[in-house]
Amino acid sequence: MKGKIALITGASRGLGKNAALHLAAQGVDIIGTYNSRADEAQALVAELQQLGVNAVMLQLDVGRSEGFADFAARVEQALQSFQRPRFDFLINNAGIGVHASFAETTPEQFDLLMNIQLKGPFFLTQSLLPLINDGGRIINISSGLARFTLPGYAAYAAMKGAMEVLTRYQAKELGARQIAVNILAPGAIETDFGGGAVRDNSALNAMVASNTALGRAGQPDDIGGALALLLSPGAQWINGQRIEASGGMFL
Repeated sequence: MKGKIALITGASRGLGKNAALHLAAQGVDIIGTYNSRADEAQALVAELQQLGVNAVMLQLDVGRSEGFADFAARVEQALQSFQRPRFDFLINNAGIGVHASFAETTPEQFDLLMNIQLKGPFFLTQSLLPLINDGGRIINISSGLARFTLPGYAAYAAMKGAMEVLTRYQAKELGARQIAVNILAPGAIETDFGGGAVRDNSALNAMVASNTALGRAGQPDDIGGALALLLSPGAQWINGQRIEASGGMFL
């Protein structure tokens, strides 16, 4: 995939960072975004450059759609340093987790999740469409929680379910440009997402492992590898699909 450019939101840490490293190892140049941790973002740029690819990190709050036109202009400017007018892959990865029961979820929590998990990727992708190459790929991120249910994630999972429907519509409507759109649904992964509960809470980790066919919680490499696979040349005919990478959780 050498010569391709991927734009990854939320690339400075967690699964976004892992995806950036996996793609860079295959020669893909990276445009990443970060929200507030500029030091982590610049550290990743240095790490990616050591892998021999071009990389730049841009600040973006995906929960503020009024800033997307300005962000698209900054992406267009950044592409000049790559000597390319457009990029090839968009991974809508940035997100947050809110844990609250259905009965106790507040309108503020709901709106926060909607702005970041649904409205954000909807209108960010719309804003970036002119900068995506025909024949490119878009990957949205869902969650295993859109298939199985665990108390405390009603609002979060509802947004991910909406993203799964949106993915099919994007695949249908962008097909004329030969842009394939899929959505990857990770299971429980050992990252700092949600306060690092799966990674740091031994009881929760054991529960996940006991309910997963492959007998363990997921690692960031499991998801970075899956994302790279979906962007590989051999996956070009996969379109409009939900792919779960959970090790077989709650089968």
